[in-house]
Amino acid sequence: MELGSILNFLQDKTILVTGATGFLAKILLEKILRVQPNVKKLYLLLRAADAKSATHRLHNEIICKDLFRLLKEKLGSNFNSFVWEKCTLVPGDISREDLGLEDSILKEEIYNQTDVIVNLAATTNFDERYDISLGLNTFGVKHVINFAKKCTKLEVLVHVSTAYVCGEGEGLVLENPYHLGDSLNGVVGLDIDAEENVVRDKLAELRQHGATEYEIKVVMKDLGISRAKLYGWPNTYVFTKAMGEMLVEQLKGNMSVVIVRPTIVTSTFKEPFPGWAEGVRTIDSLALAYGKGKLTCFLGDLKAAVDVIPADMVVNAILVTMVAHANRPSDIIYHVGSSVRKPLRYINVQDYGFRYFTAKPWINKDGKPVKVGKVTVLSNMDSFRRYMFIRYILMLKGLELANTAFCQFFQGTYLDLNRKIQIVMRLVDLYKPYLFFKGVFDDMNSEKLRVAARQGGVETDLFYFDPKVIDWEDYFLNTHLPGIVKYIFK
Repeated sequence: MELGSILNFLQDKTILVTGATGFLAKILLEKILRVQPNVKKLYLLLRAADAKSATHRLHNEIICKDLFRLLKEKLGSNFNSFVWEKCTLVPGDISREDLGLEDSILKEEIYNQTDVIVNLAATTNFDERYDISLGLNTFGVKHVINFAKKCTKLEVLVHVSTAYVCGEGEGLVLENPYHLGDSLNGVVGLDIDAEENVVRDKLAELRQHGATEYEIKVVMKDLGISRAKLYGWPNTYVFTKAMGEMLVEQLKGNMSVVIVRPTIVTSTFKEPFPGWAEGVRTIDSLALAYGKGKLTCFLGDLKAAVDVIPADMVVNAILVTMVAHANRPSDIIYHVGSSVRKPLRYINVQDYGFRYFTAKPWINKDGKPVKVGKVTVLSNMDSFRRYMFIRYILMLKGLELANTAFCQFFQGTYLDLNRKIQIVMRLVDLYKPYLFFKGVFDDMNSEKLRVAARQGGVETDLFYFDPKVIDWEDYFLNTHLPGIVKYIFK
């Protein structure tokens, strides 16, 4: 594997980034613009009906973010003109052929000028409607690959997936590809085109029977879960991402295509500054609930590894793989995580949360500090069900004692309580595979890439992605949790 300067590679390059409003895509965009202002062009594909809508999204969802603070300070009044000089907005939709591009002139321009494609477009919702998730995470990949084949100068396509396409794997999870028809439980017959037909037929049936949009949404969510579990995946998200990888393997031909599989992505470690975050990610939902005093119970194995990796390290890995495989047809996958090189466990996360929010409690809307304590830890689903049953009985008893006269009021309250219990149980079912995850992610390919980078002239101070340098205690107490409080807590 031969590498060289990343900065030299990026100079005069034209890069198409899909899913441009996403968390990682923003960090990738900021990084390139900051470290290599001589990049030729960045095509930013984002879902929008027209150029006006795309411009609105660029301003309100990308460049207005604090993430671009250093670049704004560096460029001053030239910031906006620099962004418009380097970035071209591409209104589109990867769930459609030709990425939904309506402007034929722009489409031809992209075909003729693009050197690199980074596919970051996806829905990461575990409980997404199956039709939406299949359209973006699976057939979106097909449309990106087919589009890439028309790009005459293309050197490499980086497809960003997730390490959790392994489902509920145990032991050492290898950086192995998926092939068309693979399943996790040995069930044969997985056919991606047939899955599209399942969705189409179910939608037609629902509409024929006059189903409401809400009813269609519920059925589509349940359909995704059931189809995923049929073939051994725990939820719609990882199932559709795995099928997306299958299409990469089937369709890439002689193109240079790399698959990057990050684990749980957290706030930035170092660049453009420590602690930038956006959106409530898997592990951050626990911090959010705990800091606000709403997490009294934790379901999971405290001794289990929780594989997290800062977002800037993921972006740096993407950039290094881009250079390593440009114009080199390859069949390689990179896990970008920490569980092998620098393991972190849930018990550590619990301790860091308690120490941080005890020292710096969240101030609620009444101006009072929220006191946190040790949470009840339940190590299996039976314990959790008993816990929820007891809480449910106590809450019902509380309602009855409050005022038995208002039956109508209580009937509504009971219904509301039942609905909340159902929501909690569904969320637990969705997240259970990760709270009890028994695997660690082999990153031998990524380690070889790091070695090649150190030996090959890569600016490793700028494009770092070795989790060994992370001090988890320092990161959580002084970077990640403060960042979550600043950017996520409302």
